[in-house]
Amino acid sequence: MDMTGEQRIPADRDTVWKALNDVEILKTSIPGCQELVKESDTEMTAIAVVKVGPISARFQGRVTLSDLDPPNGYRISGEGQGGVAGHARGGAVVQLIEDGGETILRYEASAQVGGRLAQLGGRMIDATARSMSAAFFKKFAQEITERQAAATVAETAPVEAAAAVPAPPRPVPVTAGQPRSAISAWLWVACGLLLGALLAGLFGMQPLVPGREGMLRPDTLALVAILLALLQGYLLGRHRA
Repeated sequence: MDMTGEQRIPADRDTVWKALNDVEILKTSIPGCQELVKESDTEMTAIAVVKVGPISARFQGRVTLSDLDPPNGYRISGEGQGGVAGHARGGAVVQLIEDGGETILRYEASAQVGGRLAQLGGRMIDATARSMSAAFFKKFAQEITERQAAATVAETAPVEAAAAVPAPPRPVPVTAGQPRSAISAWLWVACGLLLGALLAGLFGMQPLVPGREGMLRPDTLALVAILLALLQGYLLGRHRA
């Protein structure tokens, strides 16, 4: 029993080659596979349930990889025992051809069966083998596509999360429409007024010195002190601004 075919996979050749050596992807892709254990870089043990016509058998076997030529392809071969149902042996040559950003996977497979399975007739066995082969490569391509999509989502998620963080609020001006320098100047003017009031109070409480003519009256002196303090406060405010 011989089979040939090809499967186009929307991934680069290196990605497909890694998938061909990934136990989890192979286990998921092999129809009826219950267990696949990698014992070395070139040997694996497998347990799979296969149904051919009216016969269903649980095969236990070994899979070997040879003629490794990364990332171009390899040869895969295996044999298994299905108890009273019989036994099976087969292999395939897998070739990876790069085509732009995609990969064409070509295979040439052969298989031989014995025991009760061999009594079912070559036509039924061929149909089952072709169906299983097509199912494997279709699932294999699907697994690669889904894992690539998941990796892309994982890479873009932090970027999208960062973009969703709201920007910090803008600082609110101390006084709308009024520069900080003007505010500072008016604060100094207020301080000047306060200082002038204090000076006016002090001078207003002092009596005139007797016998001195031309001395300013207390209320006039207080007004002058206020004006001088106001001017001083304004000049200080302009200087600090």
